[in-house]
Amino acid sequence: MASFSLEEPLEQLLDRIASDEPGPAGGSVAAVAVAMAAGLVAMAARLAREWPQASEVVEHAEALRSVVAPLAVADAEAYAKVLEALRLPPSSVVREAEVAATLSRAADVPLAIVEAASEVATLAALVAQAGSAHLRGDAVVAAEIAGAGALSAAELVAINLGNLNDARVRRAKELAATAREAARRAAGAP
Repeated sequence: MASFSLEEPLEQLLDRIASDEPGPAGGSVAAVAVAMAAGLVAMAARLAREWPQASEVVEHAEALRSVVAPLAVADAEAYAKVLEALRLPPSSVVREAEVAATLSRAADVPLAIVEAASEVATLAALVAQAGSAHLRGDAVVAAEIAGAGALSAAELVAINLGNLNDARVRRAKELAATAREAARRAAGAP
């Protein structure tokens, strides 16, 4: 799997996603989408100049964006390690343990994406409800994208962990539900 960078042009990244390479894939796409949603929140708050909470929201959204964007690359790298483990000979005594270990480590990246997405959606709902009415649409879009990113990443956590009874699966699903509820609040804001 060819590595990628967030520095490459958007069209090139889209081509990589659509290619026959196994990555970047779902987790990377979710991370980029959530980072874009955080950017929309920052923009909508930044332009709501009369809103007393604007600068605080901008700062938080920018911090989330700087955390979640690199997770796109981290997810692709974690998935590459899973694929390496899957290439071990099936008869290898370490293969099963190595696959399970790499999948477990790979679950941590989408969990971090869900955590960020939940916060982004919550901030977006706040901007939709209390920010500038002229920018409400951007906040709603951000909340919806963050909610979808959270739900998608939560599914990846569950898939990587084989839907095991793992606290990370429960946490991811709870955070995704929080993000979806925030998106509903944003959409229903006056």
